[in-house]
Amino acid sequence: MSITLYLPKDAASLALGADRVAGALQRSAQARGLDVTLVRTGSRGMLWLEPMLEVETPEGRIAYGPVRPGDVESLLDAGLVQGGAHRLRIGRPEDQPYFARQQRLTFGRCGVIDPASVEAYRAHGGYRGLEAALKAGPAGTVEAVKASGLRGRGGAGFPTGIKWNTVMLAQAPQKYVVCNADEGDSGTFADRMLMEGDPLTLIEGMTIAAVAVGATRGYIYCRSEYPHAFAALETAIVAAERAGYLGADVMGSGHAFHLEARLGAGAYICGEETSLLESLEGKRGLVRAKPPIPALKGLFGQPTLVNNVLSFAAVPWILEHGGPAYAAYGMGRSLGTLPIQLAGNVKRGGLIETAFGLTLREVIEEFGGGTASGRPLRAVQVGGPLGAYFPESLLDTPLDYEAFAAKKGLLGHGGIVVFDDTVDLARQARFAFEFCAAESCGKCTPCRIGAVRGLETIDKMIAGESPRENLALVTDLCEVMTDGSLCAMGGLTPVPVMSALTHFPEDFSGRGAKLPLAAE
Repeated sequence: MSITLYLPKDAASLALGADRVAGALQRSAQARGLDVTLVRTGSRGMLWLEPMLEVETPEGRIAYGPVRPGDVESLLDAGLVQGGAHRLRIGRPEDQPYFARQQRLTFGRCGVIDPASVEAYRAHGGYRGLEAALKAGPAGTVEAVKASGLRGRGGAGFPTGIKWNTVMLAQAPQKYVVCNADEGDSGTFADRMLMEGDPLTLIEGMTIAAVAVGATRGYIYCRSEYPHAFAALETAIVAAERAGYLGADVMGSGHAFHLEARLGAGAYICGEETSLLESLEGKRGLVRAKPPIPALKGLFGQPTLVNNVLSFAAVPWILEHGGPAYAAYGMGRSLGTLPIQLAGNVKRGGLIETAFGLTLREVIEEFGGGTASGRPLRAVQVGGPLGAYFPESLLDTPLDYEAFAAKKGLLGHGGIVVFDDTVDLARQARFAFEFCAAESCGKCTPCRIGAVRGLETIDKMIAGESPRENLALVTDLCEVMTDGSLCAMGGLTPVPVMSALTHFPEDFSGRGAKLPLAAE
């Protein structure tokens, strides 16, 4: 009897020993004369249980985790191949409370299929969205994206359908589709997980976009620190080409779309779309002034559609099920689902895909199980290194673009980093300036000089030197950076700084000096 086992090979699982577990499984199975097929998948997102091993049974897949190489013999002795009882037995992954409240529209296949197999992808609903797009035509496809209410999942939250429509209407001999996969925000890993676990979803989404806007070439700009994701993308692109889903004649439709994966330049600023385009052209990653916008004059001066991994990956579901079906999820103007990445000082870190509207408290307490240290939670940063620090009193803020903006925060890419009561928010504010000083492209003065002067001034505040005067100086400096920076790098650096000053003024009191609230 053939036995099918599933084991992740994403970067997180590999770091936790997944390859060693795979080796132990193969050796033990051979010694026992077992006919085992080991399928290497992505992660389902319950990272505290990785490496998580699953076995196919008549009742569905049964999971065990976290599995170490030394657990393999006892698992086989306990009847692993039949889903037998063992201290590591989890049961059906989809029955776990962590999954019960999720709506996995984009990540439905991640951790389930072999990411390199077009056949497995098709068997689980893949390419139905592209088929629908080819039937609907460019205008119909763009209208479906508009009707879905999808907004840019990279952090800006701009309506995706409007951007697509602009590129579709642009007149040019060549158009491009570019995926921003330069995921560099702290506490974010959804792009990586999808590229490693279900890259064909991204490829299908980009192909739909190309058909809709009239582009014939596309590029995935993958973060240089993601070698496993880059390899998975290249493998999936070749597989899609061989199966006729990329190339000179996509699915026999007459539409040509050629796609390449490109490795990033290793700079945080290349996550900004115009800097990314400069890098793709072989230049130094410097921010471009706008206008013109990339939708009209982008890569090599041609109309270019630039979206994030999660934006493109949401599109196949939208085209298959219809824009209104996607818009039925969420709240207000934040429609559809948000892949939340929960990290930091938390018991159960991982990926959660759910409709917009859950509160920070629900995510941290019900999904995350509270702090890993067991100490009281003090602060939460949402939206990467340029996101605001929220105190416990703001944990009931719903995950919604407008709700976060009203609290002077940003939802960004959906990354949540948890801190307990040992965190020093003055040091965290200092890091924001330090980070900006190191990662600025240097093109505009407010960002290039402002971050350095901010770092110097925060150091004076921490030392207790003229706290009121330096508070006023930092506040003025943040205003200049917000209003005068060329892009979000300098424009958003004040967000973590001012939130720390506003909500945690006691951390800036230096040698006992009394620091007023930033709002005073």
